[in-house]
Amino acid sequence: MNDIIDAVNALRGSVRRDEVRDDVFLKRLSHELITSPVLRKVPAVQAFADDALAFAGDPRLLRTKAHINTRADNHIFSLFDASYFPTLSLEFLTYRTPPTDERLDARYPSPTMPVTIERMSKGFEARPVVALFPENHIDGRQERGDLVFYFIDKFVERHLRLTRLLAKNVMAQGSFPLVEAAGPEEVEQASAWWVRLHEYHHRQGDMPIPDFLPVKKLKPLAGLEELRVDVSAMLACLHDSALPERGARLTYEYVLSERLLRYAVEGIPRPNYDAVASQLLFNYLIAAEGIWLKDGLIHLSPGLPAVLAEFLGEIQAIERHIHSESAEQVRDRLLRFTNRYTDYDEEAKDYRHIPFFAEAKRKLGV
Repeated sequence: MNDIIDAVNALRGSVRRDEVRDDVFLKRLSHELITSPVLRKVPAVQAFADDALAFAGDPRLLRTKAHINTRADNHIFSLFDASYFPTLSLEFLTYRTPPTDERLDARYPSPTMPVTIERMSKGFEARPVVALFPENHIDGRQERGDLVFYFIDKFVERHLRLTRLLAKNVMAQGSFPLVEAAGPEEVEQASAWWVRLHEYHHRQGDMPIPDFLPVKKLKPLAGLEELRVDVSAMLACLHDSALPERGARLTYEYVLSERLLRYAVEGIPRPNYDAVASQLLFNYLIAAEGIWLKDGLIHLSPGLPAVLAEFLGEIQAIERHIHSESAEQVRDRLLRFTNRYTDYDEEAKDYRHIPFFAEAKRKLGV
């Protein structure tokens, strides 16, 4: 396997971002792949080489994605172009799938693949690359049934490294009792639960993804969509009695700690869409008394689940207008709701971070 990784890393160095969809380049790349003594033997590589050769006439990676979606093996090979994952180029990885819960899978079906990376080319080594979406390939497409990969090993690492440190220092004692006591295997389980619930809820509601992806592409609305699905996931964990109680409660604490704390700190100094979402959640919960600050710590109210349900209800009420208004009108409604609870800098045309988390970041040196 090391020889495959080495061969891909050698090739990816010659890829220029401005030519990843160029017909001449793709034909040359296809030739290099099928004549490589190492790579031509790999089915995933052959699938992409065939797609690259036909890309000018049919700009879809049909064979590549069929290989991935049918799980013909545990290999992913493709050419990627994703602005938020700039390290990705020509890449290869192998993965393993952690154990799943049959009840969760049956009740919340989605094309989600929580996996642990076994081997990877250089682009996947970057810390921010925690997922791989169908539209990240050079064809930029996401079709129903396309698998969405989440790299659970990276979720576990960042939770143990950063989120747990934040919880210990900015939360009132005992806020997340199950999460604070969880070992790596339980954190892996909670991560796998989270991403399945997350992708399931993206596809629910009046304005599901991917159908309404163009409407929700703006940074604040992308953040709001992430909140919509994560709050839906948390409420499912709290209220779905068919799920194993401990696993559901652990996942609720895990998602809340990640969404409320880590994203808010990682988005400093310039908030990305996840950081904007955390800012929105924090300010909404403060205003609705779902949380409060005392002695420099965040305290969770016993009424927090009800506040989360109210928050979700407000988003759902806005999105329901899609049946009587244009997509642009509903988008503007969602944007006004987001800006009500965030700090938007009109002059800079961007969102400011929350001072509370900026100070936590400074004190903890993270």
